[in-house]
Amino acid sequence: MLYDISMKITYAYEVGPSGARHVLRALPLTLARGQRLIAGSVTIDPAPDERTDFIDFFGNQASSISFRKPHQDLEIRMQARVQVDTLPETPDVSPPVGRIVDETFACWTLEPDSPHHFLAASPRLPGNSAIAKWARALVKPSMSIRKAAATLCEAIHEEFTYVPGATKVDTTPDEAFKLKKGVCQDFTHVMIVALRSLGIPAGYVSGFLRTIPPPGKERLEGADAMHAWVRVWCGSAAGWMEWDPTNDIMAGSDHIRVAYGRDYSDVAPMIGILRIYGGHTTDQAVDVVPVKA
Repeated sequence: MLYDISMKITYAYEVGPSGARHVLRALPLTLARGQRLIAGSVTIDPAPDERTDFIDFFGNQASSISFRKPHQDLEIRMQARVQVDTLPETPDVSPPVGRIVDETFACWTLEPDSPHHFLAASPRLPGNSAIAKWARALVKPSMSIRKAAATLCEAIHEEFTYVPGATKVDTTPDEAFKLKKGVCQDFTHVMIVALRSLGIPAGYVSGFLRTIPPPGKERLEGADAMHAWVRVWCGSAAGWMEWDPTNDIMAGSDHIRVAYGRDYSDVAPMIGILRIYGGHTTDQAVDVVPVKA
């Protein structure tokens, strides 16, 4: 599939900050298999006093920006054309859950996609005994890693309710697990904690998801949003695979990858610090439009 993607993030401040520094991660990735960024740009208004574009540790495209002078509102726009291919189905060659620890430690690399980075607790995802107990009740040691991931993905989809506004960006997995409701970020975090509790390396994927309007309805401009799903290391033979617990599916050609990380803190579209007092509001609008051949 060929997509034209646009995103606009706006910040409106009660009192404009007198200085700020941010890191942006908004451009889709070019991957070895399945996805290619054909063209893309990120623009910022007002223009920052400093800007450095770079590739972060996990291979994501990022921009560091800073403002030394006061400014009122902030608008970030991303535009991109991306090719996403459907990868062929493969047999399940992942090892049993009971053997994944040995296979992980036999992997002698600390490259960005090494499973070792995605096995322990991360900044937003400490261990959680309740989630671990829930995961152990669902997943048996004899299950393959792929079967275990699919089982947890299905369980989250069935047991949790998608309710925008029920949680916030800083809601913890523990809170979301108790609520049994939330949004894609919450479901992704819960599934990652569950997988790691079983010794299975798992990480966070930030990106876009093509949405299809109901029959007879026009798609609404700006109605799409950023999405999140889970990346699972299925052993040295199978490598990394991705599941979307919000929709109980494996990630496919409708999923456009923007950033990989251990949790949301590694992939947030914008993080930073401000010299400011007073509140602010933010808004995000995304369009994912298939391009006809």
